[in-house]
Amino acid sequence: MKAHQTDFSTGSVERNILAVAVPMTVAQLLNLLYNIVDRMFIARIPGSGTLALTGVGICFPIITMIQAFTLLYGSGGSPLCAMARGRGDEEEAGFLMGNTFAMLLLTSVVLMAVGYLFHRPILYAFGASDVTFPYASLYIRIYLVGTVFVMITLGMNPFINSQGFARIGMLTVLIGAVCNTILDPIFIFIFHMGVAGAAIATILSQMISAVWVLRFLTGNDVELKLTRRSMRLSGQRVISIVKLGMSGFFMAFTNSLTQIACNATLQHYGGDLYVGVMTVLSSVREIFTMPITGITNGGSPVLSFNYGEGAYDRVLRGIRFITISCFFYTLAAWGALLLFPEMFIRLFNSDPELLAAGVPALHTFFFGFVFMTLQFAGQSTYIALGKGGRATFFSLFRKVIIVVPLTILLPRLWNLGVHGVFWAEPISNVVGGCACFFTMLLTVVPELRGEKINNRVGGGD
Repeated sequence: MKAHQTDFSTGSVERNILAVAVPMTVAQLLNLLYNIVDRMFIARIPGSGTLALTGVGICFPIITMIQAFTLLYGSGGSPLCAMARGRGDEEEAGFLMGNTFAMLLLTSVVLMAVGYLFHRPILYAFGASDVTFPYASLYIRIYLVGTVFVMITLGMNPFINSQGFARIGMLTVLIGAVCNTILDPIFIFIFHMGVAGAAIATILSQMISAVWVLRFLTGNDVELKLTRRSMRLSGQRVISIVKLGMSGFFMAFTNSLTQIACNATLQHYGGDLYVGVMTVLSSVREIFTMPITGITNGGSPVLSFNYGEGAYDRVLRGIRFITISCFFYTLAAWGALLLFPEMFIRLFNSDPELLAAGVPALHTFFFGFVFMTLQFAGQSTYIALGKGGRATFFSLFRKVIIVVPLTILLPRLWNLGVHGVFWAEPISNVVGGCACFFTMLLTVVPELRGEKINNRVGGGD
């Protein structure tokens, strides 16, 4: 049976975006299960759940860095691939996919080696204490073994989506998530492996997903097959992929930098308890940003294809639809977080001390959550249209120029202490989100309208 494929050049733009975004949103939700399920089970390890959860939370910056390099190639190569398909250049699209795969393989080996050599000083620098280091070290040493599987799954799945096979892309994540959910309690509780069991379950699940991705991309259902010939690296293609992927890389890398700054500052002002609170809040944020990521990532191949095809009216309609959809979702999500904060914290930990510290922290951390729409909509538009430099700038602006300095500075002002760390996030959402989105409106929208007018009169580049 042939896999269902969406044709981005025909039909309603909104429907095309939803055809990709809905399966991708489901996939994003399932992808969360890799880490969320781990945290839920780890937090319930008898006698050491809270410390074990905090230790795994300290590993997040390393995991995020691995994902950053995955995005460097995956979020750079897949839009270029979609644009090449829009132009009708299938051969170039295939080479872009093959070069991305080769870079993912090479980088995974390097990252695994560096992680093993330097994990001890890195974990202590990221906020580990002598009490939490054993849990963090055990988890990350096992997780690093599966680096190649993680990078193949996350880095190559966008090429399935960019060809219009959103349901297959969803199944990629579904297979791994279901395996992880089944294996976690078996390894953690039945085999009594604790944190090690959670890490083993994760890498085995990612390995199964990676095999699925490769079988599909080398099979007969796809228009673009992954071939050995296409993996022959070309300097020009690699540079193009990396330039566009820099935005996704810096978004993830600066997230890691922010996590490091938060954990280190919270360890100084509040100790292991508040590092644990941040671990829980980061998990809650992942859940609530998942639909935004699904909609923006789902819209990206549609925007890229139509931009490559020269259908600028359809690109403008897509941008408008993505922004409005995300705005109303984040408004509803903010309301739910304000009304039921304890319920979301209890998903991960019901320790009374953590709940008492976590509820006020959650209210602060998610204040103005609706402004995240502006950052995501502006950023995804830049990436989809191949404007990687602008996307990279606003990613660095929000995290490096706003969040990290505020995370370090605010706790020292007005006796805010740990609460200053939690205020850095909403401030960055407002300032960074507005700067990114309104700059996009002032530059990209007139450009697209100008292209449309020029094309009608026979002009343009």
